[in-house]
Amino acid sequence: MKSFTVSKNDSGKRLDAFLLKSFPNLPKPLMYKYIRKKRIKINSKRAEINTRLCEGDVIDLYINDEFFEKSETRYDFLSASKKLDIVYEDENILLLNKKAGLLSHPDDSEYIDTLITRVKRYLFEKGEYRPDDELSFTPALVNRIDRNTAGIVIAAKTAEALRVLNRKMKDRELHKYYLCVLHGTPKEKEGILEGYLEKNESKNKVFISKNQKDASKLIRTKYRILKSKNGLSLTEVELLTGRTHQIRAHFASIGHPLLGDGKYGSNALNKKSGLKKQCLCSYKLIFDFSTDAGSLAYLDKKEFEIKNVWFRDEFDELAKSNREL
Repeated sequence: MKSFTVSKNDSGKRLDAFLLKSFPNLPKPLMYKYIRKKRIKINSKRAEINTRLCEGDVIDLYINDEFFEKSETRYDFLSASKKLDIVYEDENILLLNKKAGLLSHPDDSEYIDTLITRVKRYLFEKGEYRPDDELSFTPALVNRIDRNTAGIVIAAKTAEALRVLNRKMKDRELHKYYLCVLHGTPKEKEGILEGYLEKNESKNKVFISKNQKDASKLIRTKYRILKSKNGLSLTEVELLTGRTHQIRAHFASIGHPLLGDGKYGSNALNKKSGLKKQCLCSYKLIFDFSTDAGSLAYLDKKEFEIKNVWFRDEFDELAKSNREL
């Protein structure tokens, strides 16, 4: 017989889901049989398959030792790069400066070296992530940004941090600010753009219209021109809605595409500049809680910013090159 104490990260899980994750060598039919036969108990009492676990519960398993054995595992994330630009870290979260060109999550084109796999490797090597421990929480990203966009991404180290921040993100209690460089200068130096965005999955591209269509969603983009020179505008953007490619497509729809953007921008203008990457960075994050944040309350009103944004630092040179062209 062996006993296990339920951790905070596994609180709320169903007993059967917990057992399947924790003991992969235990066949599902046999697990159900052991629960019925009271060979698996919670707090020394009979358990049901759908029992929800609470932190501190003690699970007793009167089963053969063979089901506790673990096969040797090689973790794919250990092949990911060690490169991480950490903006902030505490026991609950990581704020990371994702570089342009790096995927947030694996996809068909890249499985191993992504931001989340780098996070897993980093925390594994620090001893904060133990995937071989059946009670271990798997680190997860709270937000994501496009592959070719740089900037702040939040990673949760605990299940509670992930739950809280997912809710705060949904309730718009996290304010994200971007910097970008536009071709030209909008008539208004600051304002809120509104439109309707529709995504074409096959083309991996979105389209903006002034009128709502069946599949379109409202978008609102707040902006402020910081500096204009020689046909370029350094601009701060706050997303009031968060949709795929929103900033890039919204500004392109009003005739001011982002410098270096090949998908929504002007290839002719970008060719003149010689840039092969878009000027877009999620550079600032503000925690602004209006509801209870539990153990993350200490983050309220804290502001984090990436100080070195290459196209902001080099804006005068970009503008000079643009004039010369």
